[in-house]
Amino acid sequence: MKEILAIVRLNRMNQTKRALAEVGLPSITGRDALGRGKGLVDLHLLQGAERGYEEAISQLGQSQRLIPKRALLIVVPDTLVEKTVHTIVRVNRTGKPGDGMIFVLPCMNAWRVRTGEDGEEVLDDVV
Repeated sequence: MKEILAIVRLNRMNQTKRALAEVGLPSITGRDALGRGKGLVDLHLLQGAERGYEEAISQLGQSQRLIPKRALLIVVPDTLVEKTVHTIVRVNRTGKPGDGMIFVLPCMNAWRVRTGEDGEEVLDDVV
């Protein structure tokens, strides 16, 4: 099993949920997230601020702003990782900075609280 953590734009969330459901992956967890990529920061200013230069610190201004995003958590069997990632990329790729990131993490086990079942049996059945 793998956990897929995807950070996506707010305005792509409904399209992402719909696309995942259409390929047989309706179970997701979504959370509000704030973040930024390296593109929003002047790295020279950031380095100067890290060294304690007051001019650099004062010029950072809005470049340190965190952008609202959505974090999606999806646990899938190993066989569905590629399908899941490709679906998320297909829906969220605009070709512009801020399209998001996807991380694939190991997931040792999963339990269904209601029944006590564990393992891949608790994941969605995908045809």
